[in-house]
Amino acid sequence: MSFRQGISFDTDHLTIYHVNRANPFPGKTPILKETQVDALKLNKNLTMLTDFYEFTMANGYYKKGMGDTIAYFDMFYRNVPDNAGYSIMAGVEQLVEYLKNLHFTQEDLEYLHSKGCFCPEFLDYLKNFKFACDVWCIAEGTPIFPGEPIVTVRGPVAQAQFIETMVLLTINHQSLIATKANRMVRAAQGRTVLEFGSRRAQGGDGAVLGARAAYIGGCAGTACVMSDRDYSVPAAGTMAHSWVQMFPTEYDAFKAYAEIYPQDCTLLIDTYSVMKYGLPNAIRIAKEVLEPQGCRLKGVRIDSGDIAYVSKKIRARLDEEGLTDCKIVVSNSMDEVLIRDLIIQGAQIDTFGIGERLITSRSAPIFGGVYKLAAIEDNDGHIIPKIKISENVEKITTPHFKQVWRFYDKETGLASADVVALHEEEMPQGEPYTIFDPTYTWKKKTLTDYTVVPLLQPIFQKGKCVYEKRPIQEIQAFCRQQVGTLWPEVKRFENPHSYIVDLSPKLWKIKQDLLEQY
Repeated sequence: MSFRQGISFDTDHLTIYHVNRANPFPGKTPILKETQVDALKLNKNLTMLTDFYEFTMANGYYKKGMGDTIAYFDMFYRNVPDNAGYSIMAGVEQLVEYLKNLHFTQEDLEYLHSKGCFCPEFLDYLKNFKFACDVWCIAEGTPIFPGEPIVTVRGPVAQAQFIETMVLLTINHQSLIATKANRMVRAAQGRTVLEFGSRRAQGGDGAVLGARAAYIGGCAGTACVMSDRDYSVPAAGTMAHSWVQMFPTEYDAFKAYAEIYPQDCTLLIDTYSVMKYGLPNAIRIAKEVLEPQGCRLKGVRIDSGDIAYVSKKIRARLDEEGLTDCKIVVSNSMDEVLIRDLIIQGAQIDTFGIGERLITSRSAPIFGGVYKLAAIEDNDGHIIPKIKISENVEKITTPHFKQVWRFYDKETGLASADVVALHEEEMPQGEPYTIFDPTYTWKKKTLTDYTVVPLLQPIFQKGKCVYEKRPIQEIQAFCRQQVGTLWPEVKRFENPHSYIVDLSPKLWKIKQDLLEQY
């Protein structure tokens, strides 16, 4: 008797059945109980992806009767990657999915019990765990700046502390890649940029979610199929050198591809020699195979050589042959620096395919976001600000429960400054408002004709998700619009102007009082 494996879903489990080919619908009775798989693992239950000290602290808080103390934590970052002027917020959607799925399985509880350092009462608490925090985030696609809260969490300290690892992992990674992608897209000056880096990414999630972040940052698409399937990032691709090598001649390879994909034919022309073989064969295909069908050669791609020089030679030859609409695609170890150099040299490039230097943010591979306690509540609900002090000024935290406000100049529509204020503070709506450098306080500027908007928006309220998912195309368009509100000086690639992130006078005084106290 011949068998095949089948998969059946129910609300709680994924069960694998052995199914008779002659009867592929045997009912609901599984043959092998041991093949049951917790379906929630497939739904990315990442509760246990955390640092061990989150458990030891939570257990300690519980034993000392502090587990339900309301605490406020902020995520912020200290330095912009590549010494740039701004970063791009990304990863919020994945943070939401993580928080929605927080729970501890029996397997998790058995593992924690085996460590021998957690009290039974704490394990019972985890068994009945229910997320109960409030969470605020700055929207994906928004330019963000060092020192300002980009995620704020309020809730029982045992919970708010516990999620630290995943908050940082999720936002750090995607914000890093979105920021790098945005730099490359701006360097390309309107030319198409595609993400091609999956094979060089740090693991599967690095590839898939990196492609998502790159799209938010401005890339037009990706080579990663799963990112298209799961996150609607447009995926595309043509051929590798192996396709050409599989055929007796390069012409045969091109002809076969053109016959299969006449409406979308881009040919890789550098397997042997670009000018001697690749380009002439591509032109021949355009004339002999595609044009008789009413089709045009969509593009030629090069992956090696002196790209600036060769691309100009290719463009001239294509134009001579009447293929003025044929695009030139390049893919190699590129970044924003090389892209700018190629454009300065007059390279004839329509599309850049960027791999490892984008998907790993090779020049600046760490975003550096941190997650710090900002305040707690006493038994009467009063907020008690908390501060971490360091000899390193940039590591001194800003205390209290906060909101971030962005000021826009009414005349230009450009962002003038961000002000971090107490959460309950109301910003003025038009009357003169003086901002100052929190460190060099004598540096002051008065804003007059402006609009002001709050940046931190709720995504969870008392553990209930209130986040409204947006299509990724909408997030990308929002990012493009928001980057357009930054002054050109802030967007410089070299020595950008430092965007102003100020503290409100009330918040600044609270911080100074705590510094003097300690």
